[in-house]
Amino acid sequence: MKKLIILGAGESGAGAAVLAKKKGFEVFVSDSGKIAEQYKNVLCHNEIEWEEGQHNEARILSASEVVKSPGIPDDAAIIKKIKEKQIAVISEIEFAGRYSNAVMVGVTGSNGKTTTVHLLHHILKKAGIDVGLAGNVGDSLARQVAEKDRAVFVIELSSFQLEGMFDFKLDIGVLLNITPDHLDRYDGQMEKYIEAKFRILGLIKPGGAFVYSLDDETIKNELKNKKINTNLFPISIKEKLERGGWISNNQLILNLNKNQTNMLLQELALQGKHNIYNSMAAGIASRILEVRNETIRQGLTDFQNIEHRLEFVVKVHGIEFVNDSKATNVNSTWYALESMTKPVVWIVGGTDKGNDYELLEDLVKERVKAIVCIGAEAKSNNKIRKAFGSIVENIVDASSMKDAVKKSYELASKGDIALLSPACASFDRFKNYEERGWKFKKAVREL
Repeated sequence: MKKLIILGAGESGAGAAVLAKKKGFEVFVSDSGKIAEQYKNVLCHNEIEWEEGQHNEARILSASEVVKSPGIPDDAAIIKKIKEKQIAVISEIEFAGRYSNAVMVGVTGSNGKTTTVHLLHHILKKAGIDVGLAGNVGDSLARQVAEKDRAVFVIELSSFQLEGMFDFKLDIGVLLNITPDHLDRYDGQMEKYIEAKFRILGLIKPGGAFVYSLDDETIKNELKNKKINTNLFPISIKEKLERGGWISNNQLILNLNKNQTNMLLQELALQGKHNIYNSMAAGIASRILEVRNETIRQGLTDFQNIEHRLEFVVKVHGIEFVNDSKATNVNSTWYALESMTKPVVWIVGGTDKGNDYELLEDLVKERVKAIVCIGAEAKSNNKIRKAFGSIVENIVDASSMKDAVKKSYELASKGDIALLSPACASFDRFKNYEERGWKFKKAVREL
């Protein structure tokens, strides 16, 4: 019997364990931290052995194969030992792909991937397709394959997940953009991060489809050096194209093999330049899957935005509060600020992943009237002060999310927007960006 060891017992680890058990593997789950109660229940219910707060090295190193949580870096001591023994290390998605015949659509990019997968999932459901949402969102792919395989899966893929994928086959791959992010995981080298993102191209089946932004210089340059055996569908808001997605006369145009979908930009449910790319990518993937034009139009028009992404919370005495807690890097925050049409009191800060704030200077100068820093560490807040001190008069520190909301309310006037868009990871004060967003919303409602 093959021994499968699973490192990390979060959503992906527990899902992989359930699938492996169902497929007859000898399964052992090991987590160096504490396992959440809900996942302990899943493992116990399925009679899967587990340990927490440690790694039983001898047992782990006896594995035939290891499924690694995307959160565990390659330079972790246990991973180095596993690789020294030449034991294969794969991601949960790679493992799950072996046991599903579904059409697979993978979406990656530094920003916009969560919105795009939700939008695509929404359109496909509207079309009556049996579709699952997996990867960085929802239930793990492995758990869904084990419990209810689907006709189509839409999968949000992080660079960390892509690193552990080798033989997985995508019918459609989407690459939205590549901007500096997670460089702490890539020795500060952008080239390594680009390489990780571009793994998606190698996973697409021969004759499959690759949807990508032609306006992203990094993607455009990288493609020149790649051997392509898939169908290319570029998207652009700067150039008119013959096939793919583009803009003409204030209309979004999707054209596949002379079958064209047109809709006015103001009809899109998601506004802002970045969301045009997300809408184009979801629309083109839907057309490739032969969804009717009218269904695509409807889906792009009536989609409700996801939580923590430019989510309107409430208006208090004429001040709008917007939760963009999912903005964990500078580029995400750039998109948020770019879509603001009123003066902004900006709540920013957290665990800095090597941020370069220069990119935001012009937008901050133009749209931000005050800044509230929420980093737990002085050096994170000082970096923000140094970057914007000469262009924003009011920059204050907050001791908690409640304090940040109170200070943003005091600094804002009627007609302003108080925007939580941290541009940083959340781990200094919160479990994750969701908790950060929930605490923001709770504090706003208590004003």
